[in-house]
Amino acid sequence: MAGTYNNILELINNTPLVRLNKVTEEMKGHFYAKLECFNPGHSTKDRIALYIIEKAEKEGKLKAGATIVETTSGNTGFSIAMVSIVKGYKCILAVSDKTKPEKISFLKAMGAKVYLCPANVPADDPRSYYEVAKRIAEKTPNSLYINQYFNKENTRSHYLTTGHEIWEQTQGKITHLIGCTGTGGTLTGAAEYLKEKNPEIKIIGVDAVGSILKKYFDTGVIDLDEIRPYQIEGLGKNLIPEALDFSVIDHYEKVTDEISAYATRELALKEGMMVGYTSGACLTATRQIADIFDANSVVVLIFPDHGSRYMTKVFSDEWMTSQNFVKSKLNGLESDATVEKVI
Repeated sequence: MAGTYNNILELINNTPLVRLNKVTEEMKGHFYAKLECFNPGHSTKDRIALYIIEKAEKEGKLKAGATIVETTSGNTGFSIAMVSIVKGYKCILAVSDKTKPEKISFLKAMGAKVYLCPANVPADDPRSYYEVAKRIAEKTPNSLYINQYFNKENTRSHYLTTGHEIWEQTQGKITHLIGCTGTGGTLTGAAEYLKEKNPEIKIIGVDAVGSILKKYFDTGVIDLDEIRPYQIEGLGKNLIPEALDFSVIDHYEKVTDEISAYATRELALKEGMMVGYTSGACLTATRQIADIFDANSVVVLIFPDHGSRYMTKVFSDEWMTSQNFVKSKLNGLESDATVEKVI
């Protein structure tokens, strides 16, 4: 029937591009958010889960009853679990203990078996979620390890979809693309496509204070002294992902937990966009480099996921207080929102 879909997976891709108004009103240029939360799994990771699994099917790497294994901060795991349910596969996920309980609950609700691993250990530590996922895949018959950090198909999926969509949605007028990098697949896959269309488009990567990616980009040095705990999930790394194509990035900008947290809340309060922590990080980076834009700039910010997965984190006053974040220092952000019990 017209207007119907055969399954939830047919809703993946073709997410909207929406103008940002109030949060960028003091900046020169035109700013748009690529709202990846409009994917059915509420994140950009739906794209890689579907593409990599369907490619493996076409290549005969997946047989009936197979198990999909992956390392995830939450979003990729949810997407893989969703695709696995529709296609009839089992799903096992190794997750960082930095991942908040609501994300774990999402994964369990989608039937995934979850292994919770310590975040603040070296990537080659046997307890790290990279090593745990690798061991599980090796020991599980008829399994496929997605390995998003080192799988070039991660990047390829965004070259084929995200980059193409942004080019078409801006009618080729995009001048800057800004996005957070964890695996790097989303930003650099889209960037590869856009650079082919117009090499003058500037690509800005966003990194977290506590991650090694920006310094590696700037110097080619992996500086382990850069590593320290931080709170933004899905942003930055303590290793260099092979899915991250540094050759298409023009500049890296670092952001802090605190400013990014308030920017996330500001997007909800000023734009009505209930998006995740990395979206606030992306907005923060954009503001930090505001002087590179002019009146003709067409800037696209990739907002990777939905804010519902951060209700006990950036959208929790108690959590913000526990981090010693000081609202009075940041943009005068205020809200009249209260909860009053009627008796």
